[in-house]
Amino acid sequence: MLCLPLADALAVSTPVLRPVLPLTRLPARPAADRARAAEMLLPPQTVTALGLNSALAAIGTAKGQKVLTPMGLAHSWALGVMLWSSLGWRGWSTCVVYLIGGSFVTKVKKAKKEALGIAEGRGGTRGPENVWGAAATAAVCALSTMRWPASAALLRIGFVASLATKLSDTCASEIGKAYGTKTYMITTLRECKAGEEGGVSLEGTAAGVVGSVVLSLYAWACGVVGSGAVLPCLLAAFFATNCESLIGASAQGRFAWLTNEVVNFIMTVIGAAAGATFSLLLM
Repeated sequence: MLCLPLADALAVSTPVLRPVLPLTRLPARPAADRARAAEMLLPPQTVTALGLNSALAAIGTAKGQKVLTPMGLAHSWALGVMLWSSLGWRGWSTCVVYLIGGSFVTKVKKAKKEALGIAEGRGGTRGPENVWGAAATAAVCALSTMRWPASAALLRIGFVASLATKLSDTCASEIGKAYGTKTYMITTLRECKAGEEGGVSLEGTAAGVVGSVVLSLYAWACGVVGSGAVLPCLLAAFFATNCESLIGASAQGRFAWLTNEVVNFIMTVIGAAAGATFSLLLM
């Protein structure tokens, strides 16, 4: 049997002790590196959308804004992020034009409408149901431009037509209730009360046309759509708002689920589809 020398045996069996270096903290990433890391996860346009809409929501909350309820503001934040991420400042600001215009006409002769019991609930302050009833179709059209870029031009027209439809409807309803001299049921042409579902007036109809013109021209001026899309959007808004009146007169009171917000959503879908159809026929 072979025996190792004692020194060799000790060298094999005794562990080698190595000095342990003290732990040091890695230097913090500079801001530029953190920004680049964020851009790797999210496109720059989405990063901008998150920052801008978060800042605006914070400012609105600090100033005690009354246009939206707290949950309405949160849902508007999400909508704003979607629109800026997909269509940039042009699409985002087009929706802001709708919000400002709709809020303005809601306040026209507000005291008179409240006295008659035909004013918007919550004093015109918008909640989540109002946000999506008005703009869910627009959001879908905007996000779809990222998924189907080959159809982006047609989807942009649908986007503008849906918002033009909603602003037209809001202007027609609010101005009609404030200034309408005579209101007629769209299905029977009999005279009815202002604010009644399905009721239309000359003053309200004219205001609705003006609302759709303002929004469509803005969308063209800022580059969301071309000049050839303005007429299709106007025709779509007029067609869809009258469809909304027909739904209100014939079906809205018969089904509990057919709320005003659901009818608004259906109307904007009709407006977007009509805008795309008219553009294919006319452009």
